[in-house]
Amino acid sequence: MARRFGYALKRAQHALRTRMDEALRPLGLTTPQYAVLCAIELDPGISSAALARAAFVTPQTMQGIVANLEKSGLLKRSADPAHGRILRGELLGKGRKVLKQAHGRVDGVEAAMTAALSAEESAYLTSRLIACAEALTSTE
Repeated sequence: MARRFGYALKRAQHALRTRMDEALRPLGLTTPQYAVLCAIELDPGISSAALARAAFVTPQTMQGIVANLEKSGLLKRSADPAHGRILRGELLGKGRKVLKQAHGRVDGVEAAMTAALSAEESAYLTSRLIACAEALTSTE
């Protein structure tokens, strides 16, 4: 079983998640919260539904994550002008500062994870994992 691709991938993902949670904890963040802040950084005004997809959680779980980030003063939500029921997220100054620190911590975790790989091997592995994900999520 240990040599099965899916098992090895899940084992690596679990180890990454554990290390990310440990690295982010001193900042008061969880890995899903970090994913949300990253998604908002990349796409300011992103909807909660899109955030849930980006963070791999249910819309119900996303409501709690966003509410906690808002309560912590890291982001604010406001109603979409065209669709009043859609709430759009935006990073606040404190959120940008915490996210910058979080990026540094996550960079360290990723460096540790890929330390045994060359830069070329790391880039290749990344591209192949993206191809695997796309193969399983394509609608063809």
